[in-house]
Amino acid sequence: MSKSVPKSNAASSNWLALQKKLSNKSTGKKPVQRYESGRKRRKINHFEEKSKISPSTPFSITAESSKLDLTEDMKNGESLSSLKRMVFGEMDYSSELKQPGKYIGIDCEMVGVGIDGSESSLARVTLVNYHGAVQMDEFVRQRERVVDYRTQYSGIRESDMKKAKPFDEIQKKVAELLQDRILVGHAIHNDLKALLLSHPWNLTRDTQYLAGKSKVVRSKYVALRKLVEQELGIVIQAGEHSSLVDARATMAIYRLHRKEWDKGSASTLRASTMIKMAKTKSRHNGADEEEIDVEDSKIDVESPEVERKRKRTAGDEDPDDPNPEKTPDQSPSRVVEGAWKCWVEWVEGFSTALNTECTGQPHVSYD
Repeated sequence: MSKSVPKSNAASSNWLALQKKLSNKSTGKKPVQRYESGRKRRKINHFEEKSKISPSTPFSITAESSKLDLTEDMKNGESLSSLKRMVFGEMDYSSELKQPGKYIGIDCEMVGVGIDGSESSLARVTLVNYHGAVQMDEFVRQRERVVDYRTQYSGIRESDMKKAKPFDEIQKKVAELLQDRILVGHAIHNDLKALLLSHPWNLTRDTQYLAGKSKVVRSKYVALRKLVEQELGIVIQAGEHSSLVDARATMAIYRLHRKEWDKGSASTLRASTMIKMAKTKSRHNGADEEEIDVEDSKIDVESPEVERKRKRTAGDEDPDDPNPEKTPDQSPSRVVEGAWKCWVEWVEGFSTALNTECTGQPHVSYD
């Protein structure tokens, strides 16, 4: 007869370990792992500290970086990102921004005609306004057989000539758009020569000439591609050229330096106006009506300053003038007249000496 073994009330070691594990989970405490090294524990703690970043921290960093980007994006009052989008045609224009406005940018593309296509003929004309909106983009019908379309440079193909228009029609439309507006272009004399047109110098802004004059670049005749890459940080003309992209890029360069370049053009205009007026006064020195220079437009006609100026120009001294600006001998008309007389006397003297040397007799005038 077998004896019954009394059951023990003591819990086993496995049960005790399970209870300990469950109690740690309920209180949120992690079991201490004694086998971990101090170096490994430091790495774990460092990772936990990095993960404890508040949700607002990334937003504040983004805001600060965006402010820095906005500051770096501006140059001479213009947004570089907006100008880049304008160059690549990524702008949306309202009806107001599509109007011609005060400024017109131009660029032309040529094809090759004549022997071996060595002669250039106008094939495409593109005009844009200050904001890059297209005012005109037309292909020109060729009067001669095209030998070389120069597609790798001009971007023009034979299929484009199907929608081309006569040169006279294109020329007339361009002339109407340029009337009393400031024309902006790069090496603009080439475009005007191809169109057989002229434009007043005071209403012309050549980015190639102005960039060299204002020391924006070292080269005097910088290429548009290099100028755009330096000023805007973008690459154009990498493959086939586009007169639309080039016209917009030229306008973008002008907008970056408009304030500085317009000041120089204004001073050039004043200088040329003064020279023309001096020549006009020298030709009509005895006339009753004489032109008054640009600064006189700011002075009242009945003011004593205008009266003194007219007396000095006419050669009459004004004893009551406390601050005479110019004596009669120093007026522009007298200077030009004196220079002309010296030139005539020198020519007459030279011709007399030459005649005496050749014929042995002095020159006789029969006037």
